[in-house]
Amino acid sequence: MDRVDLKALISATADTIAAHADELTTLDQAIGDGDHGLNMKRGFEAVRAEADTFAAKPLPEALKAIGTKLVMTVGGASGPLFGTLFMALGKEVSTEPDRANLAAAFGKAIEAVAARGKSQVGQKTMLDVLQPVHDALLRGKTGAEITDAADSAADATVPMKALRGRASFLGDRSIGHMDAGARSVALLVRAVVETIKGHA
Repeated sequence: MDRVDLKALISATADTIAAHADELTTLDQAIGDGDHGLNMKRGFEAVRAEADTFAAKPLPEALKAIGTKLVMTVGGASGPLFGTLFMALGKEVSTEPDRANLAAAFGKAIEAVAARGKSQVGQKTMLDVLQPVHDALLRGKTGAEITDAADSAADATVPMKALRGRASFLGDRSIGHMDAGARSVALLVRAVVETIKGHA
């Protein structure tokens, strides 16, 4: 990924979160604090504002800096989790990653998010999308198949009972609603995949 690609990725992810901020807030109002969309939009707009600075760095350093910015600006429970995802990815990814390196780094980043959130797959969190995306990467799936896996995984959180986070306080009432964090991950995955495909 060269500098132009990183700027394009930052722009695409910020655009996507902004376009879906109301949807994310509506999802979060059902079983969370109701501020997920606004918080995510604020964080990714803050990253966009410094896109030139981030794009001038080697990819590992850029990802760590983006993660730090998200922790500082997203707030709530999501800030540390999404920030950890990017920071851990930056620690593991190479300057010019191939698919194998990216998949390995992504796996480590997921482990870091799970540790930070004290959660695991099946508890109705962002991990329920991150893990299927990682699996698709490992299996050599195409970009379209990876985005489909992300979307399907977000849909699959609807019938789940939340066992972590604010939604877990609702018990069975959390069933029937999509997890906002899971939906955010699916949106970001689609934005990244489509941007990379567009610049290939």
